[in-house]
Amino acid sequence: MIRDSISSTLAPQPSWFTAKRLLAIFCIINLLNYVDRGAIASNGVNGKRSECTKSGTCSSGSGIQGDFDLNNFQDGVISSAFMVGLLLASPIFASLAKSVNPFRLIGVGLTVWTFATAGCGLSINFWSITICRMMVGVGEASFISLAAPFIDDNAPVDQKTAWLGVFYMCIPTGIAVGYVYGGLVGSLLNWRWAFGIEALLMLPFAILGFVMKPLQLKGFSHTGSKRPLTSVQTSCTEAVASPCQDGSFQTRNDSMDDSKSAPGILNQFTRFWMDMKVLLLDKVYVVNILGYIAYNFVIGAYSYWGPKAGYYIYHMNNADLMFGGITIICGIFGTLAGGFILDRMTNTISNAFKLLSVATSFGAIFCFAAFCFKSLYAFIALFAIGELLVFATQAPVNYVCLHCVKPSMRPLSMAMSTVSIHIFGDVPSSPLVGVLQDHINNWRVTALILTSVLFLASGIWFIGIFLHSVDRFNEENELQVSVTDRSNTIPLLGETTQSL
Repeated sequence: MIRDSISSTLAPQPSWFTAKRLLAIFCIINLLNYVDRGAIASNGVNGKRSECTKSGTCSSGSGIQGDFDLNNFQDGVISSAFMVGLLLASPIFASLAKSVNPFRLIGVGLTVWTFATAGCGLSINFWSITICRMMVGVGEASFISLAAPFIDDNAPVDQKTAWLGVFYMCIPTGIAVGYVYGGLVGSLLNWRWAFGIEALLMLPFAILGFVMKPLQLKGFSHTGSKRPLTSVQTSCTEAVASPCQDGSFQTRNDSMDDSKSAPGILNQFTRFWMDMKVLLLDKVYVVNILGYIAYNFVIGAYSYWGPKAGYYIYHMNNADLMFGGITIICGIFGTLAGGFILDRMTNTISNAFKLLSVATSFGAIFCFAAFCFKSLYAFIALFAIGELLVFATQAPVNYVCLHCVKPSMRPLSMAMSTVSIHIFGDVPSSPLVGVLQDHINNWRVTALILTSVLFLASGIWFIGIFLHSVDRFNEENELQVSVTDRSNTIPLLGETTQSL
């Protein structure tokens, strides 16, 4: 009787901010992040340089490339510039998550993103817009590192990959919407307006990160938190510092004690490098990331050069709309299908590698074949099937990142995944494809060479199938908060509390 009374007292009370609404808010933020990436790649915002024919007739330039008179290499640098900030800030935000509430860190990042995006619209030359794009990367870093663990914590056990699929569906959707959005705003207004509108749309979410009661992540407990991520129904009340019935001590007080004896900066760096060593020695994690790097090398270049390649290969006057339409349809269905299929297969790390290898292999075949055809209709049909298969990898690859490490390592796992796939993937791919195209001056050959890298990604993920893998999601976290029955642990935003 007493135990039941304590359980009902400690259980989270119904709130408008449910797990599904958390997912919805994070999806909108993620969508805006990638709308920005799609917009800057669109012909309406990116534009083109002024061109002169052999007869001496010159056409005026348009967009960023035309206003600042950029060559293809400089244009590619702008595409990748925000990655510099992303690469530097992601590990920092992941490390700060152990001492600062992760939800507040997301608020800080979104604020930086908002002001930096507005700055892009006010830029005056190549260097000013490059610096602003770098700061956009700093702002995006906190959200990229911390959002997925929040979703993973609060998703139903048998739908974790599906929820991740919904979240990562916003990547192709956002890029596709960005193509269309950038094309429309660039033609109707001016490319600078595209960035200003994005900043206004993100501002309410940046404010929300500061004014809303902070949430917690599994594996962390910070001073000042309203509630820990999990509520153990057999635990003591928060005011009691003595041992509970199950032998564990009250989490919040332990956290406060830890904060008083927080290690120095040197010790924090030492801890960071120790965590990094754990990641680098994890064969499952390393193989997953290597495949992801090769995959992202192609996808990054597709997203940036796709509309321009389509314009020159197939003479598409509406390349932004065409690539945007294909990407948004295939991205939505492909990403969702990848998540649901893995859940149906039973969401294990080994099954994730099987899905990654097979989907990427067949996707590469269809995309490669698409660029071999001169017919626009054949290209659209084959490329759509290829993208559908390629985007099915989004949920499984991030599921592996989240579940091959213990809970307290997830922010760092996601941060280093982000750093790796960008610094070795789409950061060099956009400029390198630009250099390749400047050299051979044949967009069809350039596209075929780029697409062949997907076969490498498939082969790397195929190796992962044979590695010994362990799902560490339920391993004890670093705070060693013991529980007698994990079934009594309920998410902070547990939907089951709605019926109370």
